[in-house]
Amino acid sequence: MTTICFIRHGQTNWNKQGKLQGKTDIPLNDTGRDQAQACGKYLHAHNYDILICSPLLRAKETADIINQHLHLPIIKMDDFKERSFGDAEGLTMEERKHRYPSGHFPNQEERVDFNQRVMTGVEKVNEQYPQQRVLLVAHGAVINAILAEVSNGEIGSGKTSLMNGCISNIHLKEQTWHIKDYNQVGHLQ
Repeated sequence: MTTICFIRHGQTNWNKQGKLQGKTDIPLNDTGRDQAQACGKYLHAHNYDILICSPLLRAKETADIINQHLHLPIIKMDDFKERSFGDAEGLTMEERKHRYPSGHFPNQEERVDFNQRVMTGVEKVNEQYPQQRVLLVAHGAVINAILAEVSNGEIGSGKTSLMNGCISNIHLKEQTWHIKDYNQVGHLQ
C-alpha cells in the first residue's frame, strides 16, 4: 500500500503577517524552523522510504531540517509548488478584499489547473514509488486541494485551515486514496 504523509511547511514572516505567498519564494522564520525541528524529532526514519518536497524555499528548508533527523533520499517535485495567486501575492486578507472584492485575482493559476497539477503529482508519486511510504513537504493550498479531492469535498480547500507544520496522512487502498488523518499538530506542542 502506498502511503503519503504530508507536512505543511513551517511558518514564514508572511504567514505571521497574513500575507498570501503563492509562488513568491519566502524563507522560514525562526518559528518555522522550530516547527520543522519538531516534525523531524517526532517522525521516525524507519516509517518512510523517501522524502519529496516542493522546490520553493519554505518547503525545501522545512524538508532539509526534517531530514537532519531522518536521512532519507530527498526529491524535489514541481507538481507540489504552491498555487500562484498572481497579483494578490504579498497582500493581506484586508488588502485582497479591498483590491479584488470579487475574490478573483488577476494572473492567478486557475483552480481547475492547479487541482489537476497536484493530483497528477500524487499519481506520479504512486507510479514512481509504488508500495512505498512517502514523506511529502508542501504548502497549505496544495495539501488542501489533495484532501478535498480525496474526501469528495468534505474537507480541504475552503473548509480546512491547515496549521504550519501540521501532518496529514493518506493511503492508497484498492486503487482509491483514503484519508487517515489531517491537520495533526500534537507534535508541535
